Amino acid sequence: MINRIRDLLGGRAAQPDDAKAVRPQDPLEVAAAALLVHAASVDASFDEIERRRILDILLRRFSLNPDEAETLLAAAEDKAAGAVQILGFTRAVKDRYSYERRVALVEMLWEVVLADGRVDAHEAQLMRRIGGLIYVSDRDGALARRRAAARLAEGGE
Repeated sequence: MINRIRDLLGGRAAQPDDAKAVRPQDPLEVAAAALLVHAASVDASFDEIERRRILDILLRRFSLNPDEAETLLAAAEDKAAGAVQILGFTRAVKDRYSYERRVALVEMLWEVVLADGRVDAHEAQLMRRIGGLIYVSDRDGALARRRAAARLAEGGE
């Protein structure tokens, strides 16, 4: 009855069907995104270029809409800021991603690291460490870096 009166007066309350449907966050996606945030901030400079690159990766690789990508990035930033080490994130990825998906993650990480046009010593060390922790071979990691660099040189897509 109250809803009918609201409808008649034009003040219809928002129903769950009216709200934007946002899919629940996958803890594995949060872990992968947290690694991307960590890679962006390991050089003590998490700038707008790296943030946009991560959002682009989340949109493209995780098939998210812009709101979902922003929400996932915010969750990843919180997780990365609260984490003392990356082992929890890498363990989740190693245990639940196929080898091909782990290589794809390394490629995503390289896109973030290379986004500002340079790789400092901390970033290079982090990439070696993550590759080892998620059991990606040095050869496949190097190929992933080349693909990421080529993608960035072509304009990012």
